[in-house]
Amino acid sequence: MTITSEAPHPYGHQHRSRLMNNSLAKGSLATAMPLVLSFEANWRLRTVVLRGLGLAMMVSASGLWLFPSSSADPELNLMKVGVSVLFFVLGFVLTTLRDLRNQPEACFDPVRRELRVLRRDAHGHPKTVLRRSYDTIGGARLSDGAVQLFENDGSLLIEVPLGSTAARSQLRDQLSGAVQLYS
Repeated sequence: MTITSEAPHPYGHQHRSRLMNNSLAKGSLATAMPLVLSFEANWRLRTVVLRGLGLAMMVSASGLWLFPSSSADPELNLMKVGVSVLFFVLGFVLTTLRDLRNQPEACFDPVRRELRVLRRDAHGHPKTVLRRSYDTIGGARLSDGAVQLFENDGSLLIEVPLGSTAARSQLRDQLSGAVQLYS
């Protein structure tokens, strides 16, 4: 998860110019920028490595039967069947893992006092998937590793992972007064 002081896409730059124009009228918001929390994995090579490992496990599952064994022991053959089925299933699971690079971003905007969830389309342009004002959020629970936002009826709206204590404290400052914070 990455945290930036401003949105990493063209929307952030448009918002910055609008914010700077508004900040002249409101002196207290001069340094307020949206907090963007990304669900994106930091290590993109992980998917390739896991798929390669899965393919190797699937090949080795069939490779156990290519070489003839010197003894035709039924217990050994039973173990070979179990190991080859296990390798094949684990290899299949590893090769079908989803690519985590197209995960949504949660943008907590202190000026508009709203939460926006953005997802990039096939062309890389951000599209707003969810937009909620802080006033319409029922409550928030900030833990060490994540923030949970709840509806007014108490059901879970969204859970966003937090990467650091700095992001947690910045989000607590933004939400305090606008959203009921649970301990």
